[in-house]
Amino acid sequence: MNRLIILGVVLLGALYVLFSSIYVVNEREQAIVLRFGSINDVKTEPGLYFKVPTDVVDTVQIIEDRLLRYNAANMTVQVSGGKFYEVDAFLTYRIADPRRFRERAQGQVSLAEARIATRFDSALRDVYGKREFNAALSQERTAMMSETKALMVADMAELGIEIVDVRILRTDLTAQVSQQTYDRMKAERQAEAALLRARGNEAAQTARAIAERQAVEIVATARGESERIRGEGDATRSQVFADAYSKDPEFFQFYRSLQSYRSALGSSSTTMVLSPDSEFFAYFGTEGTAALPAAEATAAGAEPVSEPAVVEAAPAAPAVDAAPAQ
Repeated sequence: MNRLIILGVVLLGALYVLFSSIYVVNEREQAIVLRFGSINDVKTEPGLYFKVPTDVVDTVQIIEDRLLRYNAANMTVQVSGGKFYEVDAFLTYRIADPRRFRERAQGQVSLAEARIATRFDSALRDVYGKREFNAALSQERTAMMSETKALMVADMAELGIEIVDVRILRTDLTAQVSQQTYDRMKAERQAEAALLRARGNEAAQTARAIAERQAVEIVATARGESERIRGEGDATRSQVFADAYSKDPEFFQFYRSLQSYRSALGSSSTTMVLSPDSEFFAYFGTEGTAALPAAEATAAGAEPVSEPAVVEAAPAAPAVDAAPAQ
């Protein structure tokens, strides 16, 4: 019975010594072997390794050997010009030197990321501070990310960390700057609209002036042409009258008298007081006969009328233009 107990204890001790002297490193890990707290060995390749049994002499600290990511969200950075913007960015890194990582950051990712946060924030502020806001929205964004990475490489190398990549995800205006930018853009659009309206009014006034000038020219030309045509008509009319008079002066005299009667007696309320021997009555006759002029009546033995004649015009009949005899 005692032998079995002793055998069991020995077996357990052997198993403990065996398992405590073995450690495994997979493909996503690195191992630092510490002997009495000092770095004794570093294993970067995956496999099965041995150390001094028990954790009293040798201890093993596992270090990540994969890409790690650090996110910086809602960072407030100031750009050239004094305005502030909110930035989301991240970087990927890996522990390239486990020994130095253990010496400088005690092998703790949390301590290393505290240093990364400080340096990442400083690098982003430095990069943005040299540029305007639009740079982060243009092709210059790639250069900004490369520059941020370059600013961090040396400091992170002291921790045994390799910066693999830096990415800027978002660059937005803060609420205050967004309102200011909106007001500025609104003012610019209003100024541009006012300029376009002013140019439109100028073009309209120019077109209106040209149209008015052309209208004046057209009206003046038309009036000149009408005056010319009217003059030609008057000349033709005078020529027609002259030809008519030369062909039959007596009929022409009669026609002109009729025109005078129509002009003088055209109104229904016209009253004229004239001498009976007035030439105006040369063609007024009695019972359809024509009246003779005073001189002819005296020669014929008639007594001249000494009383003035009163003629009241009857309602005017429709005017009929008599064409001169041909």
